[in-house]
Amino acid sequence: MKPVVSIALLFSLLSLTFADSSSQYSDHRGRKTDSLESVVAGWTREKLYSAPKEESDIILAAYKELMWGYLQINRERSMMFASKALEFGMDRGYWYTAQDAARILGLHYYASQQWDSALFYYNKGLDIIRKMEDKETTEYSSKIYEQSTIDDAKSAYYGSLGNMYNMMDSIPLAMEYYKKAGEIFEKNGWKESNAILWYNMGETWLEEGDYKDAEDCYYKSLEYARASGDSLQISNPLKGLGALYLAQGKTSKALRCLEEADKYYSLHEDQEFRSRLETLDVMRKVLQQQKKQLRWIAFGSVCLALLALALLVIIRRMTILRHQKQGADQALVEALAELPETEDQGADLPLSPDGRTLQDAAEREESVMHKQDSKESKDVITLTDRERAILPLLAEGKTSPQIAEKLYLSVPTIKWYRKKLLIKFEATNTADLIYKAKEKGLI
Repeated sequence: MKPVVSIALLFSLLSLTFADSSSQYSDHRGRKTDSLESVVAGWTREKLYSAPKEESDIILAAYKELMWGYLQINRERSMMFASKALEFGMDRGYWYTAQDAARILGLHYYASQQWDSALFYYNKGLDIIRKMEDKETTEYSSKIYEQSTIDDAKSAYYGSLGNMYNMMDSIPLAMEYYKKAGEIFEKNGWKESNAILWYNMGETWLEEGDYKDAEDCYYKSLEYARASGDSLQISNPLKGLGALYLAQGKTSKALRCLEEADKYYSLHEDQEFRSRLETLDVMRKVLQQQKKQLRWIAFGSVCLALLALALLVIIRRMTILRHQKQGADQALVEALAELPETEDQGADLPLSPDGRTLQDAAEREESVMHKQDSKESKDVITLTDRERAILPLLAEGKTSPQIAEKLYLSVPTIKWYRKKLLIKFEATNTADLIYKAKEKGLI
């Protein structure tokens, strides 16, 4: 439900505050509405308009009492007496009573959601207020109204129009009229009224889901409430901020605001017991949400830890695969480098007189010249870096999978190097290989 009831009550109370004391209406039971109605029942329209001023003034005041007295208990009778007060007030120039009656009629049509009729009477009331501002008088009434009385009446209409557009979901228009009322409150220094007004505007924006505007309105309300010094008014926007931050999931900020609001409500527990219960209910919801958030944080932490672990495993696996690929590539390069030259390599080379290629002849001659050197170097074994890394591990008795894991190589690559080492050392098995490697001082 839109928070317009509080605003309507605010403007109604303000109107009563500035009305003439003779026409105030506070309790229809205490003032005996039925008896009052029986007094005015005999006054026909013709009799009323022909009555002396003193008597007609009394009847007009009675109409006003009755329209307010029946406001919440009998719509039809309230509207009937409001219509009489409006007609007679306009005719005699009793502008304050006339505008009051117009607003009562507007409120009734507003309550039944007859927006066009409500707007008609609200605009009529504003036209009457302009007569008050222009200081128009008649032969029956020469009263000049104080500016504060005019401002009060005008702000009540702005509030009523704001309520109507609020109910029609025309929120921008509603806010426009609320702000007009707020400007009047500001001009007159009615800080408590502005605190209530901005709080209800915040409630509207919160219901609309506009958290930024709601927050701005709540803080504006809090500013006016603190300036007024009314601790009860301070608690309302704090409660609103708590609900706002709860809706945003900001549970820590919500809890701080609600705890401060409860502190102020506790000072007026006899007046605002229900509001304090509402605040405590919102605090309960905040604590429930905090528990949910903590569970989600714990769950998220576990998920992140598992994700990080999985990422580390993937990175390690990718590193191993990269090393294995590099090892396999290096083994392939070494294998290709040690392949013997094919016979067709010298097919296109020039022949010597004995039918051999000149390259064959040169190689044969070189072979003869370096035969002695070859004998001397026959016992020298040259190892690659990879073979130098594998040989000590074989000496330690490690298996091919263990060596592959340590060097980040694949098992087939290690097996290939083992065969290569056996061939280089002309060894029959691993034990023989280790023995010959130690004999040559390679391990």
